Formats: sequence, structure tokens, C-alpha cells
Amino acid sequence: MISPQLRAHIVRLHTVEKWKVHPIAQHLGIHHATVRSALHREGISQEVQKRPSKTDPYLPFIKESLARYPDLTAARLLQMVRERGYVGGPSHFRALCSRLRPRPTPEAFLRRQTLPGEEAQVDWGAFGKVLCGRALRKLSAFVMVLSHSRMLYVRFFLGESQSLFLQGHKLAFEFFGGVPRVLLYDNLKSAVLERIGDAVRFHPGHWDFAMHHGFEPRPVAVRRGNEKGRVERAILYLRTSFFPARTFGSLQELNEQALVFCNTEAAQRRCPDDRTLSVQQAWELEKPLLLPLPATPFPIEERVEVRAGKTPYIRFDKNDYSIPHTAVRRTLVVLASEDCVRILDGTTELAVHARSFDQGTTIENDAHIEALRREKRRAKEPATLRRLTLAAPAAEDFFHLLAARGGALGPALARMERLLDRYSAAELQAALVAASDLPNPQIHDIQLLLDQRKRQLHLPPPIGLHLPDDSPLRAVSVTPHSLASYDSIRSKKEDSHDAP
Repeated sequence: MISPQLRAHIVRLHTVEKWKVHPIAQHLGIHHATVRSALHREGISQEVQKRPSKTDPYLPFIKESLARYPDLTAARLLQMVRERGYVGGPSHFRALCSRLRPRPTPEAFLRRQTLPGEEAQVDWGAFGKVLCGRALRKLSAFVMVLSHSRMLYVRFFLGESQSLFLQGHKLAFEFFGGVPRVLLYDNLKSAVLERIGDAVRFHPGHWDFAMHHGFEPRPVAVRRGNEKGRVERAILYLRTSFFPARTFGSLQELNEQALVFCNTEAAQRRCPDDRTLSVQQAWELEKPLLLPLPATPFPIEERVEVRAGKTPYIRFDKNDYSIPHTAVRRTLVVLASEDCVRILDGTTELAVHARSFDQGTTIENDAHIEALRREKRRAKEPATLRRLTLAAPAAEDFFHLLAARGGALGPALARMERLLDRYSAAELQAALVAASDLPNPQIHDIQLLLDQRKRQLHLPPPIGLHLPDDSPLRAVSVTPHSLASYDSIRSKKEDSHDAP
């Protein structure tokens, strides 16, 4: 571009002083093409003596080829012309092709007008990456703009998954106080699974979400920025007026700053459709025309099936989360939100953890690991001791105390097993608890307490019966019957003898 003064000077030298193009260019210190352009802009014809060129015989062929194939490259066209005898260089030929190539006709677009509460536009905006521990996560902004009032909602996420996309919708609807009737999308992977021409296949979960809230998801035409230009300009507005030189310590802090931005600076702009109103005022008029929010929330957690291995952990999103050891070697379901990770086995909830966006970390519940350790300790115990501790848990503490005093564990274990066979598990547990109050309990104290309890209850002495470890009778459960029927028989006999 040249100044109006310089252009007027060029025109005066050519028309009044009758200077040629090259003397004017040399005198003013500019390129001769600039002089020609200035004269051409003013409608002044220039007599140019055209010198013969090596391309002159091939001009009809070049023009015809470019008319039929507008996207034909100059390199390919040069090869075709050389096959027909052209011997010139490539630089002049490329310049000639650039001048002769047909220019596309500029496309005009209609200005879109929307009714209040009718439409909103949705898109993701990429804002680089942030470091979360050792993981480098993608920072994306979910942006929704009401087409009529231009009210803006922004929420930053660490990713662009479909669950985060639906969560952004839910928060935007709550922020706007209602649901627009139509939402416009382009080829977002979070919403569109496949597109061929005008045929679009949305994500099934997105259809369920749209049906629950009552809006229509509508795709925009390919490479038609005017149809979704309001959200595109909103993202550009974020890049220039909000994000530069922004400091934040966490994602939560960044979202708090974005919410303040939406309620203050972005809401105080002039509404493009009505310059007498601000965006905030236009939104207040539009809000009653939005669809009401549904009474029940839509489940928007990310659902993933995972396979638990030999260790009590499952891998989700580059991190390991603990599970109960009884759930290993199964296919489990992970329901993940932005804040927590829930692990389910069918409909049973196995574990709930705070979600980590780090990489390679292990998130554990101490109860899961301690339960596995107890199970491993029991596996190392003899079968007899495991049977005793299952029947009478206080036996474990008794043997620990006995070992600390240097007592013989083997004879005590065999004798307590015989006591378990002679007495019930509940009686043995009660005797062990009572013996724990003694200063130096021994195995014979346990037997004395059991015999003393039998005498107090006026029960007959037990008949000892020791069964070997491999006897199937150990698994037999005997239900004691009431002896009241025998007392009734005895009373009948006594009555018969007393009869006259």
C-alpha cells in the first residue's frame, strides 16, 4: 500500500509530465510494479511493449488446462508443456500460471438472525497443556454462547472426553437458567461419531442427553464458519481478553476466574443485535424463553470396563486405584467424574477414590491393603490355628501372649482344639475373653473357666470326642433338639400310675 500523496505524485508525473513507468520508479525509488498498480487503480491505461515469449505458442493449451482443472499445480502443468516442446525455465512459467489461473468467485453469506431462547452454539477451544504432577494434560475450554443475547459460559477441563463434554452442557444450562431449543455443533469428536456429507451420526449418549433435556442437536455445514461464527468469535475473545498473562494455581482457580469473567466483563459488552442493550440485559430478557431444566439430573459419569489382575488394583487413565482383594481377576466397571472414581462389580460399589490427573500414581484405600495382609497372614497359619481363630477370634490374642511369655504353643494348640470339640465356639470365645483379664492365663485356665460355666448352668459334663483333621464329620452341623417332649412323656406315665 502507498500513501495517497505518493499515488497522486505518480499520476501527475505520468499524465502531465509524460514520464514513462520506469523513470518514475527510478525517480521515486519504488518498484515499477508499484507504479503500474497505482496507475491501474486510477484507470490510466499504459502502453506496454510486449516482448515475444517462449510460452506464447502454449498459451491456449495452458488456459484450457487451467480452466478444466483449476487445482492443477504449476509443476505438473510445466511437465505437460515440456512434453509438448516447451524449453523455457520454471520461474517464468510459474509466474505465468499464477496470472492465468482462474480465481474462485467470492461467496457471500446471509447474516443469521435467531429468536430469543431458540439457539446456542457449542465448541471446544484448545489452550495448550498444563503439567499435573508428572502428566502433561491438555487444557481445553468448553464454550457455549446463546445466539441471541451472546451470553457466554466457559468451563476449563483437562481433556475433551464425552463425559466432560456433557458435564460442560449441564453446567452451562444451570448457569443460563434454562435450555436452548437447538444446539449447533461442528465435527466435534465428543458429539459426532461419523459424518459423510450431510449424513451425521451423533454419539448415542449425546442423543440420550439431548432427549433428557429436550433440545435438538444440529450439525452445521462443513467449512461454513458463518453458521457457528458466534462461538468461534467467543473463543477468539477468550484468547485475546481473558487467557493472556493469566496466572492460576489449579484448575479450580482458573474456572473461578472464568466464571467471574463471564459474569462481569463478558456480560457488560454491547449486544450486537441491539446496541441499546448490554449482553447481560439481553440475557435477562431471553432467560424466561429458555426451556426449563429437568427435574432429575442426567448421569454424566464416564463409564469404562476394566480387567482386574492378580493384584488388588485396576488401571484407569494412567493411574492405579485399589479394590478389595476379593474382586481380583474380574471385569469391573469404572464410573469416573471430574472429582471421583467409583469402581463397581455389577451393581455393588466396591471402592470410591478421589480422581487423580497425575500419571503413574497409586491411589489406595488402607482398608483394602490391610484386609489382604490379614488374609495372607491367615494363609500362613496352620489349619488348626485358622479353624480356632475363625471359631473363637480371641484365640489369636491368647497365642500371641503365650508366645511372648515363652510358652509351648504346640501342646496348647492341640488342647484348645479338643476343647473346641467338647464345647461350643461361643463358650470357648467367652472363656478366652474372661481369661484375658487374668495376669498370666494358661491353657488349663481356659478349661477351668469352661467347666465352671457348665457347673453354673447345671449342665451335664461334656463327652470328649476328638476328630482327625481330615474327618468329614467336622463339616457336619448338629442341631440340638428340645427335651420338653420327654418330660411330657414322663408326666403321662406318672399320672397313669397314680390313677385308681
